[in-house]
Amino acid sequence: MPPVASHAGSELPDIDDRLVEPETGHEMYDGELVEVPPSDPPHASRQVQLAALTEAHTGLAFEAAVNLLTRTSKVDDFASAISVYPAAPDPTTGGRQLQQLAFEIVGTQSLGHAGRKAAKLAARGVRRVFAIDVERPRALKWSAELGTWRELDVAGHIEDPALEVPLPINAMIHASNTDDAVQRALIAKDNPVLKAYIAKHREEARAEGIAEGKAVAKGIQEGLTRGKAEGKAGALLAVLAARGVALGDAVRVRILGERDPEQLDRWLARAATCTQAAELFTARSGR
Repeated sequence: MPPVASHAGSELPDIDDRLVEPETGHEMYDGELVEVPPSDPPHASRQVQLAALTEAHTGLAFEAAVNLLTRTSKVDDFASAISVYPAAPDPTTGGRQLQQLAFEIVGTQSLGHAGRKAAKLAARGVRRVFAIDVERPRALKWSAELGTWRELDVAGHIEDPALEVPLPINAMIHASNTDDAVQRALIAKDNPVLKAYIAKHREEARAEGIAEGKAVAKGIQEGLTRGKAEGKAGALLAVLAARGVALGDAVRVRILGERDPEQLDRWLARAATCTQAAELFTARSGR
C-alpha cells in the first residue's frame, strides 16, 4: 500500500508540527488549549489492555503508539488513545507517516466529543477510527459518510492492511479475553519466543510419549512373559499330578513362582520321566 501523506495539501501543517508541548498533558482543540487529565479505571485499565491487544495484531511494517499527538488542522493538535501508523518515514517530509487506524476509549457521555475528534482525524486522512465504550461494552466505527458512529458486531473482527492478524472485537470489549487474543495473534505472527517455547514443549512431549510407549511395551512384554510362564507352570503341575509324583508346598511354590519359560521347559521335559520332584531341580536343570 502506498504511504499515506502526512499533509493533505499546502493549507495543512505537517502532522508533527506541534501546537502544544509534548508530555505536558495538553492538547489544542479548535484553537483552545485543553488540559487532558489522567484517567481512572475502567478507562485507564482498558487503554492498557487495548494497547497490548493492538500491538500484538499490528502488521510488521507498522507501529502502534499510545497517546500520539497529531496535528489535524491549523487549530488542532490532539492525541488518540491508540494509533497505528507505517513504520517507514514519510518519503516527502522524512517524519512519521499519518496513522491509518485510530482508537478512542470513551464513556457514553464522552462519545459525542470522540465523534468530533474522529471527524477531524478522518478529514486529515486517517482511514479508520474506532471507539471502545467502557460504560456500555461495545465497539464502534466512525462513518465519515454518515457523520456518526456505527456499532460493530461483537462476534466480528477488524481486518485491515495495517494489521497482521484480524483484531477480534470481543477481545477489544471484554478484558477477560485480551490475554487469549494476544497469544493467538503472536502465534499467528510466528513470534520467535512462542515458537521456541512451543517447539521445546513439543519435543518434551514427544520424548515423554516415547518413554511412555517404551514403558507400555515393556509392561506388555513382561505380561506376556508372565502369562506364558504361568501357563507352563500349570502344565508342569498337571503332568506331575498325572504321573503321581508327590509335591510338597515348597516345590509347588517354587514352580508357580518361576518366571523363566526356558527353565520351565527344562522342568517339563524332566517331569515326563522323574519319579520324585527333587529330580526336576538337579544340576542338569541349570538351577
